[in-house]
Amino acid sequence: MTLSSGQTMSDAAPGRPPRHVAIIMDGNGRWAAKRHLPRAAGHRQGVEAVRVIVRAAGELGIEYLTLYGFSSENWKRPVEEVNDLMGLLRLYIRRDLAELHQNGVCIRIIGDRHHLEPDIVALIEEAEALTANNTRLQLLIAFNYGGQNEIASAVRRIAREVKEGRLDPEAITPETVARFLDTAGVPDPDLIIRTSGEKRLSNFLIWQSAYSELVFSDALWPDFTPDRLQEAIAEYQRRDRRFGGRPAAGA
Repeated sequence: MTLSSGQTMSDAAPGRPPRHVAIIMDGNGRWAAKRHLPRAAGHRQGVEAVRVIVRAAGELGIEYLTLYGFSSENWKRPVEEVNDLMGLLRLYIRRDLAELHQNGVCIRIIGDRHHLEPDIVALIEEAEALTANNTRLQLLIAFNYGGQNEIASAVRRIAREVKEGRLDPEAITPETVARFLDTAGVPDPDLIIRTSGEKRLSNFLIWQSAYSELVFSDALWPDFTPDRLQEAIAEYQRRDRRFGGRPAAGA
């Protein structure tokens, strides 16, 4: 059996809880529209759902939680909505950083920071530095993130290593590529959840999700509760992860 980067045989055992859960948080706008509220209200309620799910993940013993907060394609949205999403990231870090740190959460922001406002970058760096040694839960927030851009960036960095003679091109493996991704050092997600009933990855962790189990929830993100998270985990635990192999004879 060939396992994906970061996986072990024990990770493939049926019934084992996921080490790494990743969530595409979708449905804030539809949640607001159903209530005849502005989209901004949906995004604000979505942040409240983030707070609840992060706490639940720590209580459930999940080691890594990755949340898709803002994609590189979201810049195409109206300026007012983009500004609101940026403001919510500022609010979340300023309001929750002390609690997250106290609860042993290590924060890591993945994605392109070059186009973010300097004060947001400063907040990100402060949060990462303060929580760097925490070990209870690794919280990755994908912000201004796109999977294709991530892979292209990794390829550019690998090309520079080859050009400068530090890397033999014949020695490049999938594990090599993984070391140059934003998620370097983080195991691939065992379980990816998407809310709102949509059934696609939308450019999220497309390298890392090669062998992830996918669960699609009809709940809009603001309505996604710890109970729904546990339901998704139970569905994951019922599956037989083979990583491209076959079960042993007689199994």
